Amino acid sequence: MAEQKPRVLSGIQPTGIPHIGNYLGAIKNWVQLQDQFDDVLYTIVDLHALTVPNDPKTLRENIYKMAASLLACGIDTNKSILFQQSQVPHHTDLAWLLGCICTLPRLQHLPQWKVFEN
Repeated sequence: MAEQKPRVLSGIQPTGIPHIGNYLGAIKNWVQLQDQFDDVLYTIVDLHALTVPNDPKTLRENIYKMAASLLACGIDTNKSILFQQSQVPHHTDLAWLLGCICTLPRLQHLPQWKVFEN
């Protein structure tokens, strides 16, 4: 079997122009990771932003602001892929399938889920 190369996938919600915490906590690392790995994907997770009420016009504007900010901070589309989550239907397809097979009792055994419960 061929050796699998590491892949990076990370996302950020379109909350508008990123603040210093976004930059230091994620974006700065993203810029460095695109030089360390061959397969790097970054996504603006606009579907995740729908978990709270958003004006559609504001959400669209925030998506553009986030994309522009990521590019301005050094995300290079020659080294990595930058995409909008809602433009890839496989995300919602997979979410549906996982939702059908992952029961609440199963989720409650996961450490990540316990963080959300508290």
